[in-house]
Amino acid sequence: MKIDYAGQEVIVTGGTGALGTAVVGLLLDAGARCSVPSRSRDASKNFTLATEAGVRLFNGVDLTDESQVDAFYADAAGGNRLWASIHVAGGFAMGPIEKTSADAFLHQISTNAVTCFLCCREAVRRMGDSGGGRIVNACARPVLEPRTGAGMAAYTASKAAVAALTVALAQEVVARDILVNAVVPSIMDTPANRKAMPDADVSQWVDVKQVAATIAFLASPQNTSTRGGLVPVYGKA
Repeated sequence: MKIDYAGQEVIVTGGTGALGTAVVGLLLDAGARCSVPSRSRDASKNFTLATEAGVRLFNGVDLTDESQVDAFYADAAGGNRLWASIHVAGGFAMGPIEKTSADAFLHQISTNAVTCFLCCREAVRRMGDSGGGRIVNACARPVLEPRTGAGMAAYTASKAAVAALTVALAQEVVARDILVNAVVPSIMDTPANRKAMPDADVSQWVDVKQVAATIAFLASPQNTSTRGGLVPVYGKA
């Protein structure tokens, strides 16, 4: 199925990272206009799509800050109707629980769950009275297989919160024609992961392009029925 975003406004948080860049690239090819927030004060240095005509890059946005998220969503899409909001932004940390402080745990909750909640809320506020839209969140494999989260309990808990939010919100807003889903990838083949795990069998990792393709479909106008899904994208893992 060919996806078509012609003229649609889409927000992609985490859009300057490896997965986010792949998502933005697919959306631009399908005709979308993308608003991309970044915590960096100058994300254009490392974001290869920063100068594309369909991209609006917002620097210095802290997605854990409620007022900043509200202001970003108010400015994003250039005042046009928001069709989709894709939430790839987040953080990862691992370590045994006895060495994980309360601050470290709360940081994972804030970076992953709070950012997702705030962005979902602002997206619903802007889609609810304008004919609907699509929301796609990003989880991780331990959400569906919690035992694989051993050694990263804080991260697993924060992504589990994203999963629960996704399913509950999908039911809450379906009557307004807002379809909410999440992708659940296994380890993705990114430069950062290769650097962190130099001895791993990367043939078992999933290509970020495949994860991006799944996101692009779920957020597209062509998705007219899938909602509340926690969609595994595992590759050969």
